Amino acid sequence: MSSIPWPNRPAAHDPLGTIFETVSELTDRIKQTLESDFAEVAVRAEISNLARPRSGHIYFTLKDDSASIRAVLWKNDSRRLAFDLTDGLAVRCVGRVTVYPPRGEYQIVVRQIEPEGIGALELAFRQRYARLAQEGLFDPARKRPLPRFPRRIVIVTSPSGAAVRDLLQVTGRRWRQAEILIAPTRVQGVGSDQEVVAAIALANRVAGADVVIVARGGGSQEDLWTFNEEIVVRAIAGSKLPVVSAIGHEIDVTLSDLAADKRALTPTEAGEFCVPDAREVMVHLDRLAERLRLAGMMRLRDARLGLDRWAERARHAFEPRMREARLGLDRQAERARHAIEQDLVVRRHRLAQLAASLQALSPLAVLARGYSLTFQADGKTLVRSSDQVHAGDLIHTRLAAGQIQSRVV
Repeated sequence: MSSIPWPNRPAAHDPLGTIFETVSELTDRIKQTLESDFAEVAVRAEISNLARPRSGHIYFTLKDDSASIRAVLWKNDSRRLAFDLTDGLAVRCVGRVTVYPPRGEYQIVVRQIEPEGIGALELAFRQRYARLAQEGLFDPARKRPLPRFPRRIVIVTSPSGAAVRDLLQVTGRRWRQAEILIAPTRVQGVGSDQEVVAAIALANRVAGADVVIVARGGGSQEDLWTFNEEIVVRAIAGSKLPVVSAIGHEIDVTLSDLAADKRALTPTEAGEFCVPDAREVMVHLDRLAERLRLAGMMRLRDARLGLDRWAERARHAFEPRMREARLGLDRQAERARHAIEQDLVVRRHRLAQLAASLQALSPLAVLARGYSLTFQADGKTLVRSSDQVHAGDLIHTRLAAGQIQSRVV
């Protein structure tokens, strides 16, 4: 085998007439030839031998049924990947062929890579969904109920978007008692995921807040991708307050929707989920009041019937006892009457005896036998001796029947 001499380079000849080169020189020629002829290549292959060293670069092998080639994705390019590279994944790569001189190996430096047969964002969505679902972030058992009558609602959204206008309109129409606060944030673009996470954290610090609504209008998958970012999904799942998601339109489903406590198909539906309809509440209260009134009337009627039954039972139960009690009282009263009458007879007899004794001792009885009593002029002082009166004094004499007034001579 003869080698092609380098231009402008003197050839070194050996006795056999063959031109010899160093390994480095040969590798250099191969490198220049390959890198000039294969400056841009596109390859369809399957990934194997994937390695992720600490440097941040990604090393792997691209293979098909009969051949393989080494490949590398530098750190800066790997950061732009929306999905994860895994062994066995079919991909389409665009890059350039290079030679690694220390080992004399060629490889493809990949600049762009997409999954075969499926979009990069769709694959990233599926991979992220599988990983987060395994952690339980989408488990229905961890979802919390929404407050029935919220007093303060925080909306995480763009203050200039249509979503916030729809939410304010529907909540104001249905339930004016709720206070609506806006945690402003960008909802798409580079860095918007960090802003959404910060807005959710701010909403959780609002005093008296009852629920958080994360909302944005419709758009393409790329426009909605902020709400598929892992940090946003984890922020929603880790929120202390219940979260309602209203991302895009009915056909749009994001990982944030799956992690939220309640998913609304539109921002308008999110408002309907979060606040009640005041008219429906009033109708419901009227029905409850009517039911309470009817229930109270039935309870009162039942209570009256029960009391009547108890009263009738009590009357039947106590009538014999009352009749016996009345008979016993009548007998006691009769015995008491007889006892009192006998006692009165005894007392009348005794009183007659005492009256007779008193009558015998009474001065009136002495007067009746012909005696009299003489009093001085005052009619009170009894005259017992003639020394008590003088000539001309007026005296009174009491007889058994009547009195005599006389003057001493």
